[in-house]
Amino acid sequence: MTDDRGDSDVEQSAQFVLARRLNLLLDVVIAERGTPMTFLELQQKLSDRGVKLSRARWSYMKDGTDRLVSDPKLLTAISEVFGVDPSYLRGDEGSGLPEQIDSRLEFLKALRAAKVKSFAARALGEVSPETLRAITEFLNNDIQLHQGGEAPTGREDSDDGQPLAP
Repeated sequence: MTDDRGDSDVEQSAQFVLARRLNLLLDVVIAERGTPMTFLELQQKLSDRGVKLSRARWSYMKDGTDRLVSDPKLLTAISEVFGVDPSYLRGDEGSGLPEQIDSRLEFLKALRAAKVKSFAARALGEVSPETLRAITEFLNNDIQLHQGGEAPTGREDSDDGQPLAP
């Protein structure tokens, strides 16, 4: 429910925070194992813990749309699957980005930057040192610009567990 004091802004903010945290966790999975966690995989892991999750609910949790999901049993089970403290997803006071996730994401950013630089160097072949420096500077500036930005959204998957095209 919404009143004239703007309570819907608070709720949307909490939805956004939950969605961002879920997507960060999904990014960590991709970084660690090279493939995304599929919905069916998550659903099975939650089912093993006695918790049900529909594809629609998962979708709006990750997107930060619809109503805020605050079911402690569900959020605790999801936290267990990803190996983080449940307070991280519940949004408890002082439950910022766990050091483990933060360090993994920093490592992921460094790996991505290295891969991009390596690919660019191979793809460009013989280019002048000045051009290569200019490209490197651009890439480094872009990485620094996006360090505080949002993490990429986790990928959806089809009913057979295969990732859909982004």
